[in-house]
Amino acid sequence: MYNKEYKGDVCSHSHSFFLDNFFRRLIQHPKKIVGEYIKDGDTVIDLGCGPGYFSIDMAQMVGNSGKVYSVDLQKKMLETVEKKAEKKCLTDRIMLHNCPQNKIGLNRDLRADFILAFYMVHETPDPIKFLKEVKTLLKKGGAFLLVEPIFHVNKKHFHKITRDIKDIGFTVLDTPKKKGGRSLLLTV
Repeated sequence: MYNKEYKGDVCSHSHSFFLDNFFRRLIQHPKKIVGEYIKDGDTVIDLGCGPGYFSIDMAQMVGNSGKVYSVDLQKKMLETVEKKAEKKCLTDRIMLHNCPQNKIGLNRDLRADFILAFYMVHETPDPIKFLKEVKTLLKKGGAFLLVEPIFHVNKKHFHKITRDIKDIGFTVLDTPKKKGGRSLLLTV
């Protein structure tokens, strides 16, 4: 849906209930979607984290020595993540980053073991530029899970978003099933 504030197809904070609720956990449980890619001590980035649906579970998965960078362009979404992290005593593991709409903007020295972009690449103004920046944040041998919604991104649109993946420098590891949408597991 069009978001006037961000001039594009960005899910508004006012709809965040739909992004984090009991029913979603039944069909898209974070541990089932990302659990196999994250281990204790990992550095993880949750791009377009929204209200923290994946961030909170990933913070539990990385343990005391790991970090989760929750990235979103809406401050209200990040405030919601912060409140949830406080309730679960996870504030020491979750780093909040408010990005501009046209770039991720994390520290250039940061390298992640795992990066998640769930239902959000289609919301970026320039998916190729976005994916190039993701590549710079991923450790060699790390994993990047890109998932786009079937109900919103058709096969042709998904192909358009992902067709230049290899030219950017990613290697496709898998097209995992049961991740909640059109999915690619990538590495560098």
